[in-house]
Formats: sequence, structure tokens, C-alpha cells
Amino acid sequence: MRLTLRLSIVAMLVAAAGLAVGATANLVDAMRIVGDATRTRFVVDLSKGPEYKIVRLANPNRLVIDMPNVDFHETANSAEGRGLVSDYRYGLIAPGKARVVLDLAGPVEVVNTFVLDPIGSEPARLVVDMVPTSAEVFEAAALADRPAAETPLRGSDQPAGAGSGLPLVVIDPGHGGIDSGATGKDGLLEKDVTLEFSLELARQLKAGGKLEPLLTRTDDTFFSLPERVEVARTRKAALFVSVHADTVRESYVRGATVYTLSDDASDALSEALAEQENRSDILAGLSLDDQPNDVADILFDLARRETKNLAVRFAKSLVDDMRGEVALNSNPWRRASFRVLKAPEVPSVLLELGFLSNADDEKLFNSDDWPASEAVTVARAIEAFLTGSQTAGR
Repeated sequence: MRLTLRLSIVAMLVAAAGLAVGATANLVDAMRIVGDATRTRFVVDLSKGPEYKIVRLANPNRLVIDMPNVDFHETANSAEGRGLVSDYRYGLIAPGKARVVLDLAGPVEVVNTFVLDPIGSEPARLVVDMVPTSAEVFEAAALADRPAAETPLRGSDQPAGAGSGLPLVVIDPGHGGIDSGATGKDGLLEKDVTLEFSLELARQLKAGGKLEPLLTRTDDTFFSLPERVEVARTRKAALFVSVHADTVRESYVRGATVYTLSDDASDALSEALAEQENRSDILAGLSLDDQPNDVADILFDLARRETKNLAVRFAKSLVDDMRGEVALNSNPWRRASFRVLKAPEVPSVLLELGFLSNADDEKLFNSDDWPASEAVTVARAIEAFLTGSQTAGR
């Protein structure tokens, strides 16, 4: 696939620049579930025996298996749930840190875990055995696991850029690592679409010479929603643009959309998308309490009127600049309570490039002139808004 090839080339360039962590030697080759609702076993095949940590998370009930210095082989498989495991997913939560998230059919007790060393042609194996338990027992265990489930913010660890003194634009490619985001009918992943576009947008802004772009991620790495916001806040960004390409039930819905923050969604579709995006951390195996609702509400209440007004002004100008240049949604400016837009001092928008549930949009994302054709328009709008210039996107 053309998009996969482009991203592979980008990954090589990023690695050559020293921006990515090299692959680890210990690889996950396969995973499987055996057993039934009375006793279920989850097995992971690896090159060699791993270090591992298992954390229980409640509401919804999940088991999170973290393995440092482990990556996933391209042939690593994902099967349907069975027994006490309704579903599972996997990916990198950070460079060289593998994570598997088991969605549980009900509360479980982990009665046995062990590692088998490789013997001859047989791989190493991590084995996790589970049996049913009560909700009270599971929730108590999840509470005890809580300190181990914390993920420190890495926003301040992001590269500061060249220190040029130019206005800083933080570009946030949605999803990444274990969190693939939406999936198109042809298998195109949202995390790949958003990264490809964001890398091109950063290149266009850099080439313009008037702004300094900074990406929240430059490769297939997961960052939590609070971490993404913290990058913009720590670096005192002039603008924060979160990039997405979701799916909706209505396959006829297509076109780019710009979202700004509002406690009350402008329509049912916006409300559903915000709810979907706000669950990204849960899907990646983070606790619901990693960013408590009261904190999110405080951030929303503290958001200065000026900041929100600036975001709205930019959203409207971006829509105006894209009109006639980019395929737009029938209602291209919408509002919803996206957590990733809740930096109180940074004007923030969420750019929905289109919808992977729409055949025309998915075809667009695979076309030869995309994403440059759309990135140049967005870059021009950003530069004009922050500098007053009418030229951008060299």
C-alpha cells in the first residue's frame, strides 16, 4: 500500500536523524487465548523470556500487561476473545515498551503467571491464568495496582525545537502505538493517516520560515491525552492542532471538519466523536482516573474567554481557506468537549481530515498528491492567522 510505503520511508528518515528508538531484539511472535469461562489462559510467544508487569483496571474491567524492552514482530497476531477475555489489543506504549490490553468479560483473579524459557524451536512463553471473581475483589485489587498504573507526563521531555523564537505550533498526530484509532474498510489505520499528514504539515510550516512546528509524536508511539495537552502548555505554544480521521456509522459522511472546544456539543455527531476520542486512553490501558473529570472541568472553567475566542477565530479562518481547496464536510465547523483541546492558555482546534468510514475519503488518503495538497492549504491558514501573512506552505 502506498501509504505504508511512505510511512516506512519516513520512519527510516526519522531514525536516521536520531529521533526514533531502535527496535529491540525481543519480539512478540504470537498471542492466543485458550480455556473457557471457568478458567482462561492467555499466552504470549516471544524470542526470549521477558520482564513483565500486570495491572488490573476497573470500570471497565481490564488487565494490562506491560513488557519493557519488547516489540511486536510484524507477524504478531490478534485473535477474537474467548472465555473470560472478550477482546484484546496490543502495541507500543513508549519506544521499546510493549503493552497488551485484555478487555475482560467480567471481574477476574489472576491465579498464576509464569515464563517458559525457549527450548529448541519452541519460543519463550509468558502465561497468564485467570478465573472468575467478584466485582468487589477485582476493584480492590485494581485500587491496589493504581500506583503501578500511573504514566508520568512526558510533555516536558519533548524536543524544544531549534529555539528560533518564532511562534510555536504544536501539531498532534492523533493516536499511535497501541492506540490505532479508527480503521478504514481497506485496513487503513487512523494513526498512520494522522502521522503522515502531520509530518507533511510540519515540513510545510518549517519551509515557510515564519513559524516553528513541533510534533507530539514523530513515529508510531502512544501518548496519553493529558501528555499531548502538556506538550502545548509546557512549550507555551501559540497554537495547538490535533489531527484525526475517524469513522462514523453514516458512511455517506465525508470531508474535512474543524472542531473547537465546547462543553455542549453542536450536534449529535460531534458529541459521539468527542466521546469516541476521549476514550483513547482507556483503550490504551490507562485508568479512567488518570485525568479525573473534576480536573477536566476545572481546566474547562479556567479556559480564558480570549483563548477560546482565538480558537474559534482560527477555526473559521481555516474553514474559509480550505473552502474550494479541500473537500469539506457539509457542516465544517463544529463544537464538542474534546479533552485534547482543554489547554486553558493555548488556542486549540481538532482537524478531522475526513472519515475512514467513507470510501471517497479513504481513497483520498491513498492518492498520490495527498497529503501535500491539503497540508499546504492548512499551513497557509496557520501562517496567515499567526503572522498576518498571506503566504505559507512553501
